[in-house]
Amino acid sequence: MDPIPQSQTPEACPLPRVTQAQALLDNLPYVAMLVLGACLFWTTLGGGTMGGLTAALYAAYGVGGALWIIAFVCPYCHFFDTRLCPCGYGQIAPKLRTKQDGERFRRQFRRHIPVIVPLWLAPPIAAGIGLVCHLSWPLLALLLAFAVNSFVILPLVSRLYGCAKCPQQESCPWMGGCKRTKA
Repeated sequence: MDPIPQSQTPEACPLPRVTQAQALLDNLPYVAMLVLGACLFWTTLGGGTMGGLTAALYAAYGVGGALWIIAFVCPYCHFFDTRLCPCGYGQIAPKLRTKQDGERFRRQFRRHIPVIVPLWLAPPIAAGIGLVCHLSWPLLALLLAFAVNSFVILPLVSRLYGCAKCPQQESCPWMGGCKRTKA
């Protein structure tokens, strides 16, 4: 594991603190993904009890996935319990866990990020099956909205806004060792 450079410690970080409004902006595409994914399940299953239950379970999984990351990745971040976390999770994590060894951040990130990957895959798979069985223009429109939000907007907001301002960017597996960009 690469030790975090001294210039990336909370004390030495030149970046401004993240406001609640900025954290909300960083999380909006994720929230939109959960809403659109739930709508995809609802529409694919024709509404009713099964559609509502599946949509609710997907949304609950999305909230649970965020809490999972907060509980199992954030405590290892060097910026745990600081206002430097672009998504704001660093302010929630101390309410659930104590600070852990920051040298294990990369390992924890790689280990736990797969837990939330199905949030991106399950709705389009379900919608694709639904579209094969019965072409539905509203379902196709929802699928396109989900795809644009989840596979274009969310990663762009993360990379260009959240990750670009993250003080741990250079040691993060998600950014692949990218150099800090001026934002």
